[in-house]
Amino acid sequence: MRSRQPKQLLLAFFGEHVVDDDPGPIRASVLIGVLEGAGVAAPATRATLDRLVQTGMLDRSKSGREIQFSLTEHGVAVLREATARVRGPRPFDPQGTGWTLVTFTIPEGQRTLRHRLRATLTWEGFAPLRDGLWLAPGEVDLAGSLEPLCQDLPPQTVIAFHARELAGFPIADSVRAAWDIEAIRREHLAFIEMWGDPGAATQAASALTVRTMLVADWLALLRADPRLPREFMDAQWPAGRSTQVYRRMHQRLAAASAEEFAALVGGTTGSLPRNGGGVAARAGGDPARRGRA
Repeated sequence: MRSRQPKQLLLAFFGEHVVDDDPGPIRASVLIGVLEGAGVAAPATRATLDRLVQTGMLDRSKSGREIQFSLTEHGVAVLREATARVRGPRPFDPQGTGWTLVTFTIPEGQRTLRHRLRATLTWEGFAPLRDGLWLAPGEVDLAGSLEPLCQDLPPQTVIAFHARELAGFPIADSVRAAWDIEAIRREHLAFIEMWGDPGAATQAASALTVRTMLVADWLALLRADPRLPREFMDAQWPAGRSTQVYRRMHQRLAAASAEEFAALVGGTTGSLPRNGGGVAARAGGDPARRGRA
């Protein structure tokens, strides 16, 4: 089973099931159970939840003896900004033409803010080119992507331009310097290998856990692929296959995982399924194929 960071899994869970429908605070026991199915021990999940509270993504509350977590306004803004690409019809195509250039200055003492800004730029397809200059394909909606950070960024922290290639100054060398295209290809192929096998639907006992793992891997792939123009790729570029694989598996898991989530949030069951047979049946899988992903 692929190793996944608990933060990736928690953000995938909240992005899939919480940000749009607002079911109310989620019990810690639910989150721990989902991540345990993905191979994350309870102490690691609790520590990650604490860090997400500290960074302003989650709020912590208490109901009786139960600790609960809910998205903050900042958390909602971050996940909604990501949703457009996660669910978009062409997630690996550039946004418009040309190139977006960004430079920024953040004091050394504000390392957390610098990390958040770099993470946002990376998600939007930027890569450092040279001397604090970041490059992304297309016309990036930088104002929208930086909205969750706007209250923390001092004026004139970020300077951005939209540019086009000039005759005699080909961009291809800069693209190869900023991005490892073969490494991006390997990320796509690994995703296809992992989720292209129908048996992947039964790699965990709970469809809710498997769907969370799928979306976490999809988020990682979207972060790895900057949406470069197709002229920099060959005819066998696998982005289209990755999209098909993701949508097929997501649809396959949707009904069973939504049923589990509703039962857990509604309190009609105390824990996730402990055997794979029921999940395989609800997700349309074959129990005999379990473990082949």
